Amino acid sequence: MNDLISNYLTRIRNAMRAQHETVVGIPSSRIVEGISQVLKDEGYISDFRVTMVGAKKTIAVDIRYHRGKPVISHVERVSKPGCRVYMPAKEIPHVRSGLGVCVVSTSKGILTDKKARELNIGGELLCNVW
Repeated sequence: MNDLISNYLTRIRNAMRAQHETVVGIPSSRIVEGISQVLKDEGYISDFRVTMVGAKKTIAVDIRYHRGKPVISHVERVSKPGCRVYMPAKEIPHVRSGLGVCVVSTSKGILTDKKARELNIGGELLCNVW
């Protein structure tokens, strides 16, 4: 598997469509864990757990629902392995006029677009969530 981030986002998207409460067995990395922490802090997912299966780390994500519908209505990958997207802090876009979140990989770690602008740090735009 080449792109762990796309795999992570696709598994979450598919689980929401199937109305699953938890997604288990997602291959983990530091970036995937960082994205999970941002989504948890922003209230898009309930919780996540990192577990060891043999010698490999996997992550389990508890999807958050409100009135029977998933809190996340849309997830899209911005920067892809074949076409990376980097932006300085002042050019990081506002997702859905501030109602969504752009997850940015910076030198200070994985941050939201708002936090990256606040710290005046640019980076790679990983995904948009709303």
